[in-house]
Amino acid sequence: MTSTAFGLDYWCVLIAALLPVVCAGIAKSKAFGKPVAQGGFDNANPREWLLRQSDWQARANAAQANSFEALPFFIGAVLIAHQLGADQGVLDALAVAYILLRLGYIAAYLMNAASVRTLVWVGAMALNIAILFAGYR
Repeated sequence: MTSTAFGLDYWCVLIAALLPVVCAGIAKSKAFGKPVAQGGFDNANPREWLLRQSDWQARANAAQANSFEALPFFIGAVLIAHQLGADQGVLDALAVAYILLRLGYIAAYLMNAASVRTLVWVGAMALNIAILFAGYR
């Protein structure tokens, strides 16, 4: 299938690529505007600073890492579905549902709802698999 349109599914890829940045911002937000000596974000050593965080900041950082980990499969699934000629409407619906679940995953992580987070992760993985096979015949 050859398409020149930038469909909703591709917008979802962009949103998914921005989710780790949003999580990083959440993880660092409490420290914005504070000097490093007073616990402010250390841009010279960002990974070390993030490792020293706790509670919701640490969970936001973990959500950032997981968002990066989930991204390649989602991008690949969308591209493969296009190559296989998946119905655009189905692909769009699955991609939007995936993004909604990823947002729910991040929220569950921030709220420290581990069981809910796991269920949402499983749902998002199932959607990724559905996207991958959306064009399979």
